[in-house]
Amino acid sequence: MSVVSREVRLAAVPRGLPVPADLELTEAAPLPAPAPGEVLVRNRHFQVFGGLRTLLGGGVEGTPVPGLRPGDTLFGPAVGEVVAAPDGGPLRPGDLVTHLLGWREYTLVPAAQCAPVDPALPDPVAHLTSGSAAYGALTRLAELREGDVVLVTGAAGGVGSLAGQIARLLGAGRVIGTTGSPGKAERLTAELGYDAVLTGGSWRDGASAEAAFAKELAEAAPDGVDVLLDNVGGHQLTAAVDAARPGARFALVGALSGQFAADTAGATGPATVDAFRLIVKGVSLRGYTGVAHPDVEAEWTDRLADWLRAGAIRLPLTRYPGIDQAPRALRELTRGDVFGTVVVDLPDPAHD
Repeated sequence: MSVVSREVRLAAVPRGLPVPADLELTEAAPLPAPAPGEVLVRNRHFQVFGGLRTLLGGGVEGTPVPGLRPGDTLFGPAVGEVVAAPDGGPLRPGDLVTHLLGWREYTLVPAAQCAPVDPALPDPVAHLTSGSAAYGALTRLAELREGDVVLVTGAAGGVGSLAGQIARLLGAGRVIGTTGSPGKAERLTAELGYDAVLTGGSWRDGASAEAAFAKELAEAAPDGVDVLLDNVGGHQLTAAVDAARPGARFALVGALSGQFAADTAGATGPATVDAFRLIVKGVSLRGYTGVAHPDVEAEWTDRLADWLRAGAIRLPLTRYPGIDQAPRALRELTRGDVFGTVVVDLPDPAHD
């Protein structure tokens, strides 16, 4: 048995933010039957994540996953159905699994690199959300406490749209977010429970926005912030340090101000931080990566299942139908045109 699959490859290193022309949808070589230790998976959904901008930009160094070069197929978290598996293995046809070989319709995956979809989650797409990073940062680094004032930068993204909800469920007293769009700000307060959302001084506006953002933050948190979950960096991180309460805990998850900057390769996130304030206030500032906290994923899945059953959390998604829409999804993600986690849905070829 062999299967023909389409996949998205990098055609050229982007000059600035990636555009659809930098990617190409192509038909891959036919996939053979899986060898021992492999399974053939038909992908149903895959996530388009912001880190791809860095991996495509040619400036990658020291990241947990390798960069991409022209001709390489893109990758990312995916949910798929096993369609073929050798006898005697742990997986059988029909099983739903997660893996990291998205951006293609079919793929051969080592069985050891697949995780069965937890039936406790009512929608398999829930496995593609970025809640694990938000939950891990808030519990492992920030050690969120009852009554804390929490600031989430980049609150409308995949991590931020869940971070505010998680902070509230963990006992935060006040949750403040940031976004560059008034429309997104309204959704964050109306749908996701943010107490306030700051829209002045977007990181996309550059240095001229610093004073405006610092002023808005001071008004929203007059007594300062206890916890920062930072997805942005730049002048938003600068202002958060200035607004920190004694003993504040800062968890850095992303650096969109550098990663989505059109004039860089997306592999830096410069920020000016007042070291004196960090010292005298006793502020901790740490970066979060999932690979450093392998226990978080299972714990997060259990908590998410409980919260979903209780109707206590929402999973905001921006969805695109069909693999041919994936390049547009990446473009709109890097431009800030989306809300929540970005997912590409792949229809069953047998039912097209």
